[in-house]
Amino acid sequence: MSAQTGAGYQACIVGIGETDYTRRGGIEDRSELALACAAIATAAKDTGLNLNEIDGLSSYANDESVPWLIQESLGLPKLRYTTMAWGGGGGGCFAAIAQAAAAVESGAANYVAVFRSLCQGQRKRFGQGYGVPHSPGFLDPFGMYAPPFMLAPLAQKYKHDFSIQEEQVAEIALNGRANAARNPRAVFKDRPLDLDTYLSSRMVADPFRLYDCCQENDGACALIVTTAERARDLAGPTVRVLAAGQASEPGWGSGGLGSHNMPAEDYRAGGGTALASLVYGKAGIGPQDVDTAQIYDHFTYFVLMNLESFGFCGRGEAGAYVADGNIRWETGALPINTSGGHLSEAYIHGLNLAVEGVRQIRGTSTSQVPDAEICLLANSASAAILGKA
Repeated sequence: MSAQTGAGYQACIVGIGETDYTRRGGIEDRSELALACAAIATAAKDTGLNLNEIDGLSSYANDESVPWLIQESLGLPKLRYTTMAWGGGGGGCFAAIAQAAAAVESGAANYVAVFRSLCQGQRKRFGQGYGVPHSPGFLDPFGMYAPPFMLAPLAQKYKHDFSIQEEQVAEIALNGRANAARNPRAVFKDRPLDLDTYLSSRMVADPFRLYDCCQENDGACALIVTTAERARDLAGPTVRVLAAGQASEPGWGSGGLGSHNMPAEDYRAGGGTALASLVYGKAGIGPQDVDTAQIYDHFTYFVLMNLESFGFCGRGEAGAYVADGNIRWETGALPINTSGGHLSEAYIHGLNLAVEGVRQIRGTSTSQVPDAEICLLANSASAAILGKA
């Protein structure tokens, strides 16, 4: 049959794997390719799956661990599906899950490994200044060579229009650091952060202070995606992919990394409203059903924007929402970034947020939300919703 349907064919995540996470340049004894292979092998072991059964690979923009080298390194005998989500940098992370889900649900592959690997001490440093190839004439003359400078105007517009206070934004960073303290994998697990330290930190690109910006890290992680039917024969716990996809509003193009000409209302929202409608509609749920969320926190301000875009509060209300303690574990209405997120666990371009989402549904997080059944994985370029099997 060309299109498989029914509950047995719904995509599930059945395994997760990680290497150690370090600050940029901390891994010198293994290559980026070796890290990718190690994460995939660990995820397969977590699943109880023989590596020989993996027949698909999925990643996203800028990944340099190409599939044919992974196939040779792991000895995968029947690789028949490989894909990469274009654009958005790490913002495409959850789109890689969507493509893996589409592969197993359609029968294009049986077991797809979704992966991301970074070794910035040996390879490209993503936080360093660089020009965007397709729009140098629009950004380079203004010194917008690196992500903080490219994205600061969006955050400044949002802050100005909605009178967002720095003490409110600080809650995103403080929450991540508090959660990291319980997570032995977190790079900043032993580095507490308080409000005074946040407010006195240097300005990087107004309004981004030092602790508004994510880390630069080395490390890798991976997920194994298959169908619910095949998952019944595996050892590991099963997590359903209720929805996953990509969407954007008109005019966004490459977003703040390459364009600032989207409509004003969408611009100050940071994108994401069309995406939220897409994944909620596919999953058949709303924001009121979400128990925990792992939100792409490359910069703190965009977490506030996504809280609004995904319907947890009204437009311009996220500052007050987080200040009221709603995102805190374990008393908040919506605990977020429970591993520490990109700000305090590691920045593996979003995929470590997905690994944490799986842990929440499995019930094995170091900041476990009691009886968590629905986890949202969100940013303005791609999103996914995970649920109990």
